Amino acid sequence: MARTGATMVPPFDDPRTVAGQGTIAKEIVDQLGGAPDVVVMPVGGGGCIAGISSYLRERAPQTSLVGVEPSGAASMTAALIAGGPVTLSDIDPFVDGAAVRRIGDVPYSALRSLGATVVSHASLPLITAPVFESSGPGAFLITQIDEGAVCTAMLELYQNEGVIAEPAGALAVAALEHLDIAPGSTVVCLVSGGNNDVSRYGEILERSLVHLGLKHYFLVDFPQEPGALRRFLDEVLGPEDDITLFEYVKRNNRETGAALVGIQLGAAHGLSALLERMRSSHLQVEQLEPGSPVYRYLT
Repeated sequence: MARTGATMVPPFDDPRTVAGQGTIAKEIVDQLGGAPDVVVMPVGGGGCIAGISSYLRERAPQTSLVGVEPSGAASMTAALIAGGPVTLSDIDPFVDGAAVRRIGDVPYSALRSLGATVVSHASLPLITAPVFESSGPGAFLITQIDEGAVCTAMLELYQNEGVIAEPAGALAVAALEHLDIAPGSTVVCLVSGGNNDVSRYGEILERSLVHLGLKHYFLVDFPQEPGALRRFLDEVLGPEDDITLFEYVKRNNRETGAALVGIQLGAAHGLSALLERMRSSHLQVEQLEPGSPVYRYLT
Protein backbone atom coordinates (compact mmCIF):
# COMPACT_ATOMS: atom_id res chain seq x y z
CA MET A 1 0.00 0.00 0.00
CA ALA A 2 2.88 2.35 0.78
CA ARG A 3 4.30 1.77 -2.72
CA THR A 4 1.08 2.09 -4.70
CA GLY A 5 -0.98 4.38 -2.50
CA ALA A 6 -3.81 1.85 -2.48
CA THR A 7 -6.40 1.88 0.28
CA MET A 8 -6.85 -1.23 2.41
CA VAL A 9 -10.47 -2.36 2.50
CA PRO A 10 -11.01 -4.77 5.42
CA PRO A 11 -12.99 -7.81 4.24
CA PHE A 12 -15.29 -7.90 7.27
CA ASP A 13 -13.96 -6.29 10.47
CA ASP A 14 -14.81 -2.65 9.82
CA PRO A 15 -18.07 -0.74 10.36
CA ARG A 16 -17.95 0.62 6.80
CA THR A 17 -17.56 -2.86 5.33
CA VAL A 18 -20.42 -4.14 7.48
CA ALA A 19 -22.61 -1.24 6.37
CA GLY A 20 -21.78 -1.88 2.72
CA GLN A 21 -22.61 -5.56 2.99
CA GLY A 22 -25.80 -4.63 4.77
CA THR A 23 -27.12 -3.07 1.56
CA ILE A 24 -27.88 -6.65 0.47
CA ALA A 25 -30.77 -6.55 2.94
CA LYS A 26 -32.16 -3.44 1.27
CA GLU A 27 -31.95 -5.16 -2.12
CA ILE A 28 -33.84 -8.14 -0.72
CA VAL A 29 -36.65 -5.99 0.67
CA ASP A 30 -36.84 -3.84 -2.46
CA GLN A 31 -36.96 -6.81 -4.85
CA LEU A 32 -39.56 -8.68 -2.80
CA GLY A 33 -41.65 -5.59 -2.18
CA GLY A 34 -41.50 -6.26 1.55
CA ALA A 35 -39.54 -8.09 4.22
CA PRO A 36 -39.21 -11.89 3.96
CA ASP A 37 -40.19 -14.21 6.79
CA VAL A 38 -36.77 -15.88 7.02
CA VAL A 39 -33.29 -14.96 5.78
CA VAL A 40 -30.56 -17.63 5.83
CA MET A 41 -26.97 -16.42 5.45
CA PRO A 42 -23.46 -17.88 5.39
CA VAL A 43 -21.09 -16.80 8.15
CA GLY A 44 -17.35 -16.38 7.59
CA GLY A 45 -15.73 -13.32 9.07
CA GLY A 46 -19.17 -12.06 10.02
CA GLY A 47 -19.41 -8.81 8.07
CA CYS A 48 -22.21 -9.90 5.77
CA ILE A 49 -24.48 -11.30 8.46
CA ALA A 50 -23.79 -8.34 10.74
CA GLY A 51 -24.78 -5.86 8.05
CA ILE A 52 -27.87 -7.72 6.86
CA SER A 53 -29.14 -8.50 10.35
CA SER A 54 -28.59 -4.93 11.57
CA TYR A 55 -30.66 -3.55 8.69
CA LEU A 56 -33.47 -6.09 9.09
CA ARG A 57 -33.62 -5.82 12.87
CA GLU A 58 -34.28 -2.11 12.52
CA ARG A 59 -36.72 -2.22 9.61
CA ALA A 60 -38.21 -5.73 9.79
CA PRO A 61 -37.88 -7.05 13.36
CA GLN A 62 -40.35 -9.84 12.64
CA THR A 63 -37.99 -11.47 10.11
CA SER A 64 -36.23 -14.57 11.44
CA LEU A 65 -32.48 -14.67 10.82
CA VAL A 66 -30.30 -17.77 10.51
CA GLY A 67 -26.51 -17.70 10.22
CA VAL A 68 -24.78 -20.85 8.99
CA GLU A 69 -21.11 -21.68 9.57
CA PRO A 70 -19.09 -24.64 8.28
CA SER A 71 -18.64 -27.05 11.17
CA GLY A 72 -14.90 -27.12 10.57
CA ALA A 73 -14.51 -23.36 11.04
CA ALA A 74 -17.25 -22.18 13.39
CA SER A 75 -15.55 -19.05 14.72
CA MET A 76 -18.77 -17.09 15.39
CA THR A 77 -20.19 -20.03 17.32
CA ALA A 78 -17.01 -20.22 19.39
CA ALA A 79 -17.13 -16.48 20.08
CA LEU A 80 -20.77 -16.48 21.19
CA ILE A 81 -20.12 -19.41 23.52
CA ALA A 82 -16.92 -17.88 24.95
CA GLY A 83 -18.35 -14.39 25.31
CA GLY A 84 -15.88 -12.84 22.88
CA PRO A 85 -13.87 -13.57 19.73
CA VAL A 86 -11.44 -16.47 20.06
CA THR A 87 -8.85 -17.83 17.65
CA LEU A 88 -9.54 -21.40 16.55
CA SER A 89 -6.44 -23.57 16.70
CA ASP A 90 -7.50 -25.83 13.85
CA ILE A 91 -9.94 -25.32 10.99
CA ASP A 92 -11.04 -27.21 7.89
CA PRO A 93 -10.22 -24.86 4.98
CA PHE A 94 -12.56 -26.57 2.52
CA VAL A 95 -15.30 -23.93 2.71
CA ASP A 96 -12.63 -21.36 1.93
CA GLY A 97 -14.92 -18.36 1.66
CA ALA A 98 -16.05 -18.89 5.26
CA ALA A 99 -13.07 -20.67 6.83
CA VAL A 100 -12.02 -17.94 9.26
CA ARG A 101 -10.02 -18.71 12.40
CA ARG A 102 -11.28 -15.66 14.30
CA ILE A 103 -14.53 -13.79 13.85
CA GLY A 104 -14.25 -10.04 13.49
CA ASP A 105 -14.66 -7.88 16.59
CA VAL A 106 -17.14 -5.56 14.88
CA PRO A 107 -19.40 -8.36 13.54
CA TYR A 108 -19.27 -10.19 16.87
CA SER A 109 -20.38 -7.09 18.78
CA ALA A 110 -23.22 -6.54 16.33
CA LEU A 111 -24.53 -10.10 16.55
CA ARG A 112 -24.18 -10.15 20.33
CA SER A 113 -26.19 -6.94 20.67
CA LEU A 114 -28.85 -8.27 18.30
CA GLY A 115 -29.37 -11.38 20.41
CA ALA A 116 -27.90 -14.09 18.17
CA THR A 117 -28.29 -17.52 19.79
CA VAL A 118 -26.21 -20.64 19.14
CA VAL A 119 -28.30 -23.74 18.46
CA SER A 120 -25.45 -26.19 17.82
CA HIS A 121 -21.72 -26.11 18.38
CA ALA A 122 -18.58 -28.23 18.21
CA SER A 123 -19.27 -30.08 21.47
CA LEU A 124 -22.50 -31.47 20.00
CA PRO A 125 -22.98 -34.02 17.19
CA LEU A 126 -23.05 -32.54 13.71
CA ILE A 127 -26.49 -31.79 12.36
CA THR A 128 -27.63 -34.75 10.27
CA ALA A 129 -31.41 -34.46 10.75
CA PRO A 130 -33.89 -31.66 11.43
CA VAL A 131 -33.19 -30.74 15.04
CA PHE A 132 -33.96 -27.06 15.47
CA GLU A 133 -36.88 -24.78 14.80
CA SER A 134 -37.04 -21.22 13.56
CA SER A 135 -38.52 -20.36 17.00
CA GLY A 136 -41.10 -18.00 15.58
CA PRO A 137 -40.94 -14.50 14.10
CA GLY A 138 -37.85 -12.49 14.91
CA ALA A 139 -35.62 -15.39 15.98
CA PHE A 140 -31.88 -15.03 15.38
CA LEU A 141 -30.04 -18.35 15.26
CA ILE A 142 -26.45 -19.35 14.54
CA THR A 143 -25.80 -22.95 13.56
CA GLN A 144 -23.24 -24.99 11.67
CA ILE A 145 -23.39 -27.48 8.82
CA ASP A 146 -21.06 -30.34 7.98
CA GLU A 147 -18.84 -29.75 4.94
CA GLY A 148 -20.25 -32.88 3.32
CA ALA A 149 -23.76 -31.42 3.45
CA VAL A 150 -22.39 -28.28 1.81
CA CYS A 151 -20.99 -30.39 -1.04
CA THR A 152 -24.34 -32.13 -1.50
CA ALA A 153 -26.07 -28.73 -1.67
CA MET A 154 -23.53 -27.51 -4.27
CA LEU A 155 -24.20 -30.51 -6.50
CA GLU A 156 -27.98 -30.21 -6.13
CA LEU A 157 -27.87 -26.49 -6.96
CA TYR A 158 -25.93 -27.24 -10.13
CA GLN A 159 -27.87 -30.32 -11.22
CA ASN A 160 -31.37 -29.06 -10.38
CA GLU A 161 -31.13 -25.28 -10.78
CA GLY A 162 -28.08 -24.70 -12.98
CA VAL A 163 -26.56 -22.57 -10.21
CA ILE A 164 -22.79 -22.76 -9.74
CA ALA A 165 -22.12 -21.91 -6.11
CA GLU A 166 -18.88 -21.84 -4.19
CA PRO A 167 -18.80 -23.84 -0.92
CA ALA A 168 -19.47 -20.78 1.24
CA GLY A 169 -22.30 -19.80 -1.09
CA ALA A 170 -24.04 -23.14 -0.59
CA LEU A 171 -24.00 -22.96 3.23
CA ALA A 172 -27.41 -21.33 3.48
CA VAL A 173 -29.06 -23.79 1.09
CA ALA A 174 -27.48 -26.74 2.93
CA ALA A 175 -29.16 -25.59 6.15
CA LEU A 176 -32.66 -25.38 4.69
CA GLU A 177 -33.62 -29.00 5.26
CA HIS A 178 -32.79 -28.62 8.96
CA LEU A 179 -35.07 -25.64 9.50
CA ASP A 180 -38.68 -26.04 10.59
CA ILE A 181 -40.27 -23.28 8.53
CA ALA A 182 -43.99 -22.59 8.43
CA PRO A 183 -45.64 -23.49 5.10
CA GLY A 184 -46.14 -20.49 2.85
CA SER A 185 -43.24 -18.56 4.36
CA THR A 186 -41.06 -16.36 2.19
CA VAL A 187 -37.48 -17.57 2.63
CA VAL A 188 -34.33 -15.97 1.23
CA CYS A 189 -31.03 -17.86 1.03
CA LEU A 190 -27.90 -15.87 0.25
CA VAL A 191 -25.94 -17.73 -2.46
CA SER A 192 -22.60 -16.72 -3.96
CA GLY A 193 -20.21 -18.26 -6.46
CA GLY A 194 -17.27 -16.00 -7.16
CA ASN A 195 -14.63 -18.31 -5.74
CA ASN A 196 -15.83 -21.55 -7.31
CA ASP A 197 -13.13 -23.75 -8.86
CA VAL A 198 -14.30 -26.57 -11.15
CA SER A 199 -11.09 -28.50 -10.49
CA ARG A 200 -12.41 -29.14 -6.96
CA TYR A 201 -15.50 -31.01 -8.09
CA GLY A 202 -13.83 -34.38 -7.59
CA GLU A 203 -13.36 -33.57 -3.90
CA ILE A 204 -16.85 -32.07 -3.71
CA LEU A 205 -18.41 -35.27 -5.06
CA GLU A 206 -16.31 -37.39 -2.69
CA ARG A 207 -17.34 -35.40 0.39
CA SER A 208 -20.97 -35.50 -0.69
CA LEU A 209 -20.94 -39.29 -1.09
CA VAL A 210 -19.42 -39.68 2.38
CA HIS A 211 -22.05 -37.33 3.84
CA LEU A 212 -24.86 -39.29 2.17
CA GLY A 213 -23.51 -42.55 3.59
CA LEU A 214 -22.68 -43.97 0.17
CA LYS A 215 -18.87 -43.96 0.39
CA HIS A 216 -16.88 -45.89 3.00
CA TYR A 217 -13.26 -46.85 3.52
CA PHE A 218 -11.78 -49.95 5.11
CA LEU A 219 -8.44 -51.51 5.96
CA VAL A 220 -8.67 -55.14 4.88
CA ASP A 221 -6.04 -57.76 5.69
CA PHE A 222 -5.93 -60.02 2.63
CA PRO A 223 -4.28 -63.45 2.61
CA GLN A 224 -1.42 -63.44 0.11
CA GLU A 225 -2.73 -66.24 -2.05
CA PRO A 226 -4.28 -66.51 -5.52
CA GLY A 227 -7.98 -65.71 -5.69
CA ALA A 228 -8.18 -63.72 -2.43
CA LEU A 229 -9.44 -60.56 -4.10
CA ARG A 230 -11.89 -62.50 -6.27
CA ARG A 231 -13.41 -64.14 -3.17
CA PHE A 232 -13.73 -60.71 -1.57
CA LEU A 233 -15.61 -59.43 -4.61
CA ASP A 234 -17.88 -62.47 -4.77
CA GLU A 235 -18.57 -62.92 -1.06
CA VAL A 236 -18.49 -59.40 0.39
CA LEU A 237 -19.56 -56.86 -2.22
CA GLY A 238 -23.27 -56.39 -2.85
CA PRO A 239 -24.68 -56.43 -6.39
CA GLU A 240 -24.93 -52.60 -6.49
CA ASP A 241 -21.63 -51.89 -4.69
CA ASP A 242 -18.41 -50.80 -6.37
CA ILE A 243 -14.76 -50.71 -5.31
CA THR A 244 -13.50 -47.19 -5.98
CA LEU A 245 -10.09 -47.57 -4.36
CA PHE A 246 -7.80 -50.53 -3.78
CA GLU A 247 -4.26 -49.93 -2.64
CA TYR A 248 -1.93 -52.16 -0.66
CA VAL A 249 -0.66 -50.30 2.39
CA LYS A 250 2.05 -52.83 3.12
CA ARG A 251 2.87 -55.95 1.17
CA ASN A 252 5.87 -58.16 1.82
CA ASN A 253 6.63 -61.81 2.45
CA ARG A 254 4.05 -62.12 5.22
CA GLU A 255 1.05 -64.40 4.86
CA THR A 256 -1.31 -61.41 4.76
CA GLY A 257 -1.17 -57.88 3.38
CA ALA A 258 -3.24 -54.87 4.43
CA ALA A 259 -5.06 -52.96 1.69
CA LEU A 260 -6.95 -49.69 1.76
CA VAL A 261 -10.32 -50.33 0.14
CA GLY A 262 -12.91 -47.70 -0.82
CA ILE A 263 -16.44 -48.95 -1.45
CA GLN A 264 -19.35 -47.00 -2.90
CA LEU A 265 -22.70 -48.48 -1.95
CA GLY A 266 -25.71 -48.67 -4.20
CA ALA A 267 -27.80 -47.37 -1.27
CA ALA A 268 -26.85 -46.02 2.15
CA HIS A 269 -28.94 -48.60 3.99
CA GLY A 270 -26.76 -51.34 2.50
CA LEU A 271 -23.91 -50.63 4.94
CA SER A 272 -25.14 -52.95 7.70
CA ALA A 273 -25.43 -55.87 5.26
CA LEU A 274 -21.94 -55.12 3.90
CA LEU A 275 -20.46 -55.12 7.41
CA GLU A 276 -22.21 -58.39 8.20
CA ARG A 277 -20.78 -60.01 5.07
CA MET A 278 -17.34 -58.73 6.06
CA ARG A 279 -17.67 -60.33 9.49
CA SER A 280 -18.71 -63.60 7.89
CA SER A 281 -15.78 -63.58 5.46
CA HIS A 282 -13.16 -64.26 8.18
CA LEU A 283 -11.12 -61.32 6.91
CA GLN A 284 -9.70 -58.82 9.35
CA VAL A 285 -11.49 -55.56 8.49
CA GLU A 286 -11.30 -52.15 10.12
CA GLN A 287 -13.74 -49.45 9.06
CA LEU A 288 -12.19 -45.98 8.87
CA GLU A 289 -14.45 -43.41 10.49
CA PRO A 290 -15.09 -39.92 9.06
CA GLY A 291 -13.32 -37.34 11.19
CA SER A 292 -10.41 -39.61 12.04
CA PRO A 293 -6.87 -38.42 11.18
CA VAL A 294 -6.54 -41.04 8.43
CA TYR A 295 -9.76 -39.86 6.80
CA ARG A 296 -8.30 -36.43 6.14
CA TYR A 297 -6.03 -37.95 3.51
CA LEU A 298 -8.94 -39.65 1.75
CA THR A 299 -11.48 -36.83 1.30
